[in-house]
Amino acid sequence: MKHTDIKKLFTNSAEYVEKSVIVCGWVRTFRDSKTISFVELNDGTSFKNLQLIIDKDKNIDTKNLVAGTSLKVEGLLVESEKNGVELQVANLEVLGECPAEYPLQKKRHTLEFLREIPHLRIRTRYFQAVFTVRDQLAQAIHKYFHLNGYKYLHAPIITASDCEGAGEMFRVTTQDWNANYKTEQEYYADDFFGAKAGLSVSCQLEGEMAAMGLGRIYTFGPTFRAEHSNTTKHLAEFWHVEPEVCFADINDIIEIGEEFIKFIIKDCLENCKDELAFLNQYGEQGLLEKLEHVVNSDFAKVDYTDAVEILKKSGKQFVYPVEWGDDLQTEHEKYLTDEYFKKPTFVVNYPAHIKSFYMKQNPDGKTVAATDLLVPGIGEIIGCSEREADLDKLLEAMKKRNMPTEAYEDYLATRRFGSVPHSGFGLGFDRMLMYIAGVQNIRDTLMFPRTVGKI
Repeated sequence: MKHTDIKKLFTNSAEYVEKSVIVCGWVRTFRDSKTISFVELNDGTSFKNLQLIIDKDKNIDTKNLVAGTSLKVEGLLVESEKNGVELQVANLEVLGECPAEYPLQKKRHTLEFLREIPHLRIRTRYFQAVFTVRDQLAQAIHKYFHLNGYKYLHAPIITASDCEGAGEMFRVTTQDWNANYKTEQEYYADDFFGAKAGLSVSCQLEGEMAAMGLGRIYTFGPTFRAEHSNTTKHLAEFWHVEPEVCFADINDIIEIGEEFIKFIIKDCLENCKDELAFLNQYGEQGLLEKLEHVVNSDFAKVDYTDAVEILKKSGKQFVYPVEWGDDLQTEHEKYLTDEYFKKPTFVVNYPAHIKSFYMKQNPDGKTVAATDLLVPGIGEIIGCSEREADLDKLLEAMKKRNMPTEAYEDYLATRRFGSVPHSGFGLGFDRMLMYIAGVQNIRDTLMFPRTVGKI
């Protein structure tokens, strides 16, 4: 139906003021007095509500104007000292009534309650803010890579390769659940692909292959981990950003990672002012200050070995005491960023045995050219590494992990034919949104979060 977006009335108000306009939207609040009724209307295009002024002398029926009711309204747009503009209603049509059992009649609800109604929680101001930032963050990511000459690669979601080698893949099958076969090989031979297949845990291997022809690429799409983890930072289905850059060593990818993180945060600060101001007030206190600090900081860089010594000499009683060779826990990462360096920090040169097979082996024989970027308040946000370009060393690392090298022949071919130094990183998109929007639980970053035991 013909109408004007509410956002346009605020951003291009001079074009519409003192003119008759038609708007559509949902009632956010309704207030009544003896002579005038006030309605806050929102259509999803603007974080700001449009105030409707209904003069009771015009005999406009207002008895059904409760929260959640959808309306089509015609009226005169006028300037307002408090609201910028507001609409003097001439005609009003109820498009969809909202009965008393509508669960969002109250102004404030707990996030725990809203998780039980994911199909409706998007209508609250909190989730409107979060999902608007989510959209802007996605746009900023594409913008950064486009401006810097990366090609956007669509890697397969269904794959036979477990990139991380952790065995946490969801299986994809058309086989009947009670199929009776003597061997696993016979079972998969009759499946759709004639082999065992699963949902991708990472697009990195395909990304490396593409970078060998395109120079710089990135993937941005859903990935899947069948990990039985029920924390506030884990999902079974999440969105992953993975660039791969040829002719780049570990120091190059660290520089790219810092530039990238600052770019996307700055873009959200510039384009989601109202939403982030709301989240700063009603969500994470100090959110804006935190984000500005990241954008304006020179990130720290510390060797893993030195980081372990810093932690051991801190005097802190950690739940998980740390020794060289241990993976850093969230409490260790937060101490390094929140208390010691007080800014985003790259921890570099991790022990080889706690990192993936594809990472470049350092000359010391114990560590790999890998780094995690830790940020204040949340810990790890991206994982980077220079990839092992030497075929013999790569094969050796795979054999140590008992990996079937025949399943990786296409990947290994990139080391046989014109191998080059190359690096990349992975960013958990939903975790990045948590950080930028001040969200405490990753389940609140997606409309329908997929977690263990819940779909």
